[in-house]
Amino acid sequence: MKRLTCVALLLVLGVWGANTSLFVAGVDQHKTRVIAHRGVHHIYTGSDRSNDACHASPVEPIEHAFVENTLPSMQEAFRFGADVVEIDVHLTADDVFAVFHDWTVDCRTDGTGVTHKQSFAALQALDVGYRIDEGTGTYPLRGQGIGAMPSLDQVFAENMAGQFLVNFKSRRHEEGAALAMMLQKPEARAQVYGVYGGRPPTRVALEATTDLRGFDRSSLQACLVRYFMLGWSGYVPESCRSTIVMIPQNYAGFLWGWPHRFTRRFEAVGTDVILAGPYDGSGFSTGIDDADAFGKVPDAFDGYVWTNRIEVIGPLSEARR
Repeated sequence: MKRLTCVALLLVLGVWGANTSLFVAGVDQHKTRVIAHRGVHHIYTGSDRSNDACHASPVEPIEHAFVENTLPSMQEAFRFGADVVEIDVHLTADDVFAVFHDWTVDCRTDGTGVTHKQSFAALQALDVGYRIDEGTGTYPLRGQGIGAMPSLDQVFAENMAGQFLVNFKSRRHEEGAALAMMLQKPEARAQVYGVYGGRPPTRVALEATTDLRGFDRSSLQACLVRYFMLGWSGYVPESCRSTIVMIPQNYAGFLWGWPHRFTRRFEAVGTDVILAGPYDGSGFSTGIDDADAFGKVPDAFDGYVWTNRIEVIGPLSEARR
């Protein structure tokens, strides 16, 4: 019995030693990078947090005129220190990538209908700030967002100060193929950090573009489930290699080697780690959005932090560096 106890203790110590971050060298040499979700935008405060709900109203008190997924919003996000800005795309009826979040234009604009079934000219005629409101019915941004919905080509032409994480909002294969064609141009490829979203377009884009990384829900689940089972040994499954993984803040501590040994293992196999806000089961995208949440990000975290408030987190991240 004593021998069995000793063996078990040695095994536990061995697993602990292989996964603790206490002995990881040089962590202070790494810097945390920041992904600004949709750029600088207005934060929804309603109770319906499902992906199908309209999140244009109510929002927090409106103190600026930046509208998500517009060029000024992206530029402002980079000014606040974003390394990557996440943007949403739809391939329109005339084969132009429109940068806009919603499946339909009804929620946010003065138009109606499915986003990808319209021409880009029709989309650009809309007011993207039309329905943004604090819940008071005053709609203070109306008239300021007319013509502000950009194409992905227009985004790339700006040559901004960072890269973009492109979110496919559909499950259409042709969107992945169309983006892959765009990324054959070196100047466009250099601006795309990665892709994610609907599985069919994401997979098509990844298969057709050398060194492009990205993920969809199923690939992310496959990676994390396998790692949870095998990661104690230091092994990183094939499904976790040459990709991007997004980790909710409230689950990160359960991953073998978290934080620094985990990120080093994934870095060694060509994978970046994004730390998002707590997962609440609603499907709503939460981020590291205030000082308290950012305070829980490990010191010298050598991954990316996902935020909806780059104007708050960007300066905090810079101060920590």
